Amino acid sequence: VAAGERPASFNQCAACHAVNSGQPGIGPSLAGVFNAKAGHVGDYAYSQAMRGSGHVWDAASLDAYLTDSRAFVPGTKMSFGGIKDADERAAIIAYLKTL
Repeated sequence: VAAGERPASFNQCAACHAVNSGQPGIGPSLAGVFNAKAGHVGDYAYSQAMRGSGHVWDAASLDAYLTDSRAFVPGTKMSFGGIKDADERAAIIAYLKTL
């Protein structure tokens, strides 16, 4: 993924998440998410499971979360079936690094 190029597979994320800071949707904004601590958007009502997870959103944790969010953070309120294709997850993670 070229720097700043939004992969088509990100559309399923964009249904709930904005990419600009301060613009939450159903879910928190994903601006600045790469290398941020889980639950970092102060005004978003994360689940206790997410806030207490201790995760930092690096490539490995994002990959695990995008594969199966409920297995990676049991008790998360995010309703998401996961992305089974590793190339799609990698493209989304590369895009998230640019936000």
